[in-house]
Amino acid sequence: MQQLGQFIPLILIIVVFYFFMIRPQLKKTKEQKKFRENIKIGDKIVTIGGIHGKISDVQETTFIITVEGGVKLKIEKSAISMDSSTLIGAEQK
Repeated sequence: MQQLGQFIPLILIIVVFYFFMIRPQLKKTKEQKKFRENIKIGDKIVTIGGIHGKISDVQETTFIITVEGGVKLKIEKSAISMDSSTLIGAEQK
């Protein structure tokens, strides 16, 4: 019984760590994946590097975006910033 009492604080720390650190991160990752899957041609986005552009083609793992001056860039889907892109989408409405 005494050994179980020694592990209770450790178990509580693990539970708190899960609910305040791991679970929110998993939720955020899931939301980002859903966001990237729902991007379509014509959407305005911002990359993680701060490049603003408009989606001109959607491929399996990449996007082709058109930036200022008509320049086209091929970027990975993981390079899209969900937070900045949603702010741009809100400004358009």
